[in-house]
Amino acid sequence: MNPTRRHYSPPLLAAAVLLASAGAASAAPQGYVVEPMHTFVTFEVLHFGTSTVRARFDRKDGHIVLDREARTGEAKITIDTASVNSGVPDFDKHLKSKDFFDVANTPEAVFAGTTFRFDGERVSAVDGTLTLLGKTNPVSLKAVRFNCYDNPILKARVCGGDFETTIRRSQWGMNWGIDMGIPDEVRLTIQIEAVRQ
Repeated sequence: MNPTRRHYSPPLLAAAVLLASAGAASAAPQGYVVEPMHTFVTFEVLHFGTSTVRARFDRKDGHIVLDREARTGEAKITIDTASVNSGVPDFDKHLKSKDFFDVANTPEAVFAGTTFRFDGERVSAVDGTLTLLGKTNPVSLKAVRFNCYDNPILKARVCGGDFETTIRRSQWGMNWGIDMGIPDEVRLTIQIEAVRQ
């Protein structure tokens, strides 16, 4: 991933969810891009049943296209795994190693959202696939909350919210520490805001 280009956020899938509730008058598909200052992708794992360890990815980008009337859309979010940030440099170094994200060989993770589920007029989840460490598996993001508003600074319609899911990292071949008691389950939380183009 080119560090000089503008980065957006992987929760774009979340944005897609948000778009559905945007109340857009037009039936035509509309595109949104993630607003990086208000978008965060975080994961957390229970550490030996004692504390919760958290980290986030600082660089993400992607796109969402949604046809609200037809209830169809697509989302593609790319995550720069080398941007993982726990706030602890030694831990970040381990996370980037072959034990976890193996950033030297697989520097990106990609979420591709293909199905948007609705509860009435609102999107309740985005289903798709997550490609990580060279493997692709299905993932569904649940919408916890979302809202749309006219941003007075950007002079544009913005949609956003909180989304979450729990995955088993072993499905992507990330097995380090499981035999020592570090959980297989990883909780992903995505806070996102996306700007209509």
